[in-house]
Amino acid sequence: MGTMVGHVAPGLGFLIIGLWHLFNNTKIHALKPNSSFKSSPWFEFKFLRYLELYLIIFGTSLSISMELFIGPEKHQPLDPDWTIPSNHLHNFEHASISLSLLIYAIVAIILNKIRPKAHEGLTLFFAALAFSQQLFLFHLHSSDHMGVEGQYHLLLQSAIVVCLATTLMGIGLPNNFLVSFVRSLSIVFQGVWLILMGIMLWTPSLISKGCFMNLEEGHYVVRCEGEHALHRAKSLVNIQFSWFLSGLSIFALVFYIFVVKVYGQKVEYLSLESKEVNLDDEFEDLEMQVKGLGESHSFIQIKKGMPPIDMER
Repeated sequence: MGTMVGHVAPGLGFLIIGLWHLFNNTKIHALKPNSSFKSSPWFEFKFLRYLELYLIIFGTSLSISMELFIGPEKHQPLDPDWTIPSNHLHNFEHASISLSLLIYAIVAIILNKIRPKAHEGLTLFFAALAFSQQLFLFHLHSSDHMGVEGQYHLLLQSAIVVCLATTLMGIGLPNNFLVSFVRSLSIVFQGVWLILMGIMLWTPSLISKGCFMNLEEGHYVVRCEGEHALHRAKSLVNIQFSWFLSGLSIFALVFYIFVVKVYGQKVEYLSLESKEVNLDDEFEDLEMQVKGLGESHSFIQIKKGMPPIDMER
């Protein structure tokens, strides 16, 4: 994960999953009233039911392989005495985050197949465990706590906290649209922030003035020439976070209005169509009743117009 690709690739994964959840939660909200809204820990695809979970399994498996076997020069992260060297500690931390997400995806598929009574709540619980692992490992990250990368990680933790909190709230409030909406949006923000980290930390032309890329323990780290340059670089990171948060809130509002307008119109059209069908049925029933009354009225008139029949012989 200590490269541009190592941040951009998982960032794209979070971004795609977050947008998929955001779209589906908003769509369900538009199609159903608040009383019947119910979110889901994950959402099916029409052509492949578990595609979302399969993508998580594939992405996390690839990430673990890259961190522990493909990335290291020896294609294994251990010393000859089978201990973990200090320059590979961050690889194990990143692989542990991927492992927690991998476990979540596998458990979600198993629970959906056997469908115990609390399968959705248990799935959200394992998702919360994955987010808590992510928060724990980023908070105690071995790579850098004081530098520019550490500031990016510190602000990333705020998005993870929101993911964790809303996932736990979703266990008890599955019918609350705003809980699901904020959870989806926080996953989107995680993805956007990871992509930004990868671009800003490993593109030399975008590094803050007075800072530079330094090779340490096999990977590049941004270092600054002095306290003033470091303070300026961290302040720029804070400004980026603020701008991205503002931009994401505007995007969320526009996205919500657009989806509700599109699918809300479909609901209105369907309701009007059903009303027209009901009116047609009522009109047909009324016609049958009127027709029946007319036939009975004609019979009465015919009966009145017939002469009396003499029954005596």
